[in-house]
Amino acid sequence: MNTPSFNIATIERETGLSKDVLRIWERRYGFPVPDRDANGERLYPAQQLERLRLIKRLIDQGHRPGKLMAASDDTLAQWALKQPLRYTENAQSSEAHHALTELLSPIQQHDVAGYQHAMQQRLARQGLMHFVQHTVAPLAQEVGEAWASGCLAIFEEHLFTELTQRLLRQAIANLPRPTSRPRIVLTTVPEEQHALGLLMVESLLALEGATCIPLGTQTPLAEISRAVQAHQADIVALSFSSTFPKRQLTNTLQTLRQLLPPTVELWVGGNGVANQRSNQDYWVLPGLEEPLSRLAQWRAECLPPWHRLQQPPPHEHAKKI
Repeated sequence: MNTPSFNIATIERETGLSKDVLRIWERRYGFPVPDRDANGERLYPAQQLERLRLIKRLIDQGHRPGKLMAASDDTLAQWALKQPLRYTENAQSSEAHHALTELLSPIQQHDVAGYQHAMQQRLARQGLMHFVQHTVAPLAQEVGEAWASGCLAIFEEHLFTELTQRLLRQAIANLPRPTSRPRIVLTTVPEEQHALGLLMVESLLALEGATCIPLGTQTPLAEISRAVQAHQADIVALSFSSTFPKRQLTNTLQTLRQLLPPTVELWVGGNGVANQRSNQDYWVLPGLEEPLSRLAQWRAECLPPWHRLQQPPPHEHAKKI
């Protein structure tokens, strides 16, 4: 007996999940897993349609897509019977979460000036370091979850990213010009377009007095090597988002490592390397704290004692006002 299958337009209509969300879930979580018809178009079995309906219902109750994808059908059914959550599955007292929701409200209302004003006020209150760690980082995660669950349109996610990047670039430009080591080239490799994580790390490294050389995104590997030589850089820092093709990661890093002088460290960070481990070729620094720890270690290992004494203390922008 043949099981009925449905095309992506039907799935979109029956579940309320957009085609873009279905495709990104397929890449990010490995579900749904559609078949293909003779023309290569996606076909979804009836069982997957029912699971998607349940997942959409739970998302509307406040659950996050990543956790739902890993759960069994029985677990999803049990969660659906429970009291709906408010905002998050652990129902964070929700002051912090509510504050993030308030910050996202102007984006959803397409109020550019309102978002810029709210974020500038938050930056002034928190200082750059706390702003990056406790506002931009969790807000970026919130936006990613909202987009993946279909609660935020693609253009709204792009608007958030562009406005936030502008704000961080301006904040970095307002810092005193660094004169100390290490000299760090920051960029992404071809096929990696996301720059927000890179800017967050640059903000923190610049606050610690490192000399940052930003190349933007999608720099060819040979050009990264040329930039290292031109700037006499000590470190190359790369950012990888969860959308970067995992099958290309190892080969890309090995190729770049061969192009760099052996004395130049290679740092890789972001959600795209969360499951990787450091090795003799590169350091894996997935969060925002790890690059700062490695920076301190690098200075202790690579700079003579007299030079370390000249390193400036963290800038006043890092302190809460």
